[in-house]
Amino acid sequence: MPSRQRLNIANPNGEQLAAALELPDREPRAYVLFAHCFTCGKDSAAATRISRTLTAHGFAVLRFDFTGLGDSQGDFANSNFSSNVTDLIAAAAVLREQFAAPAILIGHSLGGTAVLAAAAEIPEVRAVVTIGSPASAEHVEKQFATSVAEIAKAGEARVQLGGREFLVKQQFLDDIRSNPIIDKVARLKKALLVMHAPMDAIVSVDQATSIFTAAKHPKSFVSLDSADHLLTRLEDAQYVANTITAWVDRYIDAAKITRPEVAGGEVHVSEGNAKFLREVTSDDHAWLADEPKRVGGDNLGPDPYEHLLAALGTCTSMTIRMYANHKQWPLESVDVQLEHSREHAEDCAHCDDQNARVDVLSRSIRLGGALDETQRARLLEIADRCPVHKTLEGELRVDTVEWR
Repeated sequence: MPSRQRLNIANPNGEQLAAALELPDREPRAYVLFAHCFTCGKDSAAATRISRTLTAHGFAVLRFDFTGLGDSQGDFANSNFSSNVTDLIAAAAVLREQFAAPAILIGHSLGGTAVLAAAAEIPEVRAVVTIGSPASAEHVEKQFATSVAEIAKAGEARVQLGGREFLVKQQFLDDIRSNPIIDKVARLKKALLVMHAPMDAIVSVDQATSIFTAAKHPKSFVSLDSADHLLTRLEDAQYVANTITAWVDRYIDAAKITRPEVAGGEVHVSEGNAKFLREVTSDDHAWLADEPKRVGGDNLGPDPYEHLLAALGTCTSMTIRMYANHKQWPLESVDVQLEHSREHAEDCAHCDDQNARVDVLSRSIRLGGALDETQRARLLEIADRCPVHKTLEGELRVDTVEWR
């Protein structure tokens, strides 16, 4: 099972930063350093959920509280954006010395801006991910704009941030105003994934556009659609983690990814590191299978019956498309929706057990385009000829032997 270790990180001022390292139950694919959002903490909902989902995918993730936050030592009032960056570099050094240097940096909100600034100082980093991050640390000033005048006059002021009160000093404002990030983004020289919700009410999506535009390739942008800034919904946090896992594959050392050798036409299934999680591998692809939470799984991948429905649905769609293309018929789109159920086999003449049930796969097909009724009828007939359909309805035998 995955494990969690508590670590202490000494920042350049000698203050101890509280950290948690989430470890998979096997050799990590890579080490990830996660930077939480402004005034949040390592145990925020988004940081915890993303880290644990990444761990389930085989990554080791270190998250920690910045100076003066959570369980870390130091005074938040004496911290600033620059100290966040040095905290990140110190955390990377601990990983390097005790485990392995981080290959991936992930930052949420201002934490994303901080990882953009720190990336150049951590040479082992190959990929950087920002989530709802501003293009400039100065953007944070908008969160307490009404107190800026008071801070300028008195040198400090107590401001409300995320429902909590913090003491902010003039040095904090001076620091964020003197930290241009866009120039560093342009010189990043690492793969970059920018993730942002178009309706983010805290950090405008325009900030993500600025980061993405300034970056050189390789770079990617993923819209988080209806997610809120803090990723408070579990499904949003899991989507972020799953997307990062898929995206980062091409940028980490392939030699560290231990996958079984699988011949063409074969599939290998191995146990993952969470309850019912399974890793499925073919000759060219790898994906996850799991059980839903209602039956004790973690819902990190489709369940077995969803895989079965997917096999029939994809084969149906492909077969219809091939036939329509061959006939040069005006098929613009084909959508297949499937459902699995069990029904009493009351009409089964060969069922000796009166309580017998038969599995039923219900398939609905929607055909788009200027097809006539004859063409539509023919395409529905062709659907029944897809290879997977014929396999399921034919005489099927499963041979099982022990593999040693």
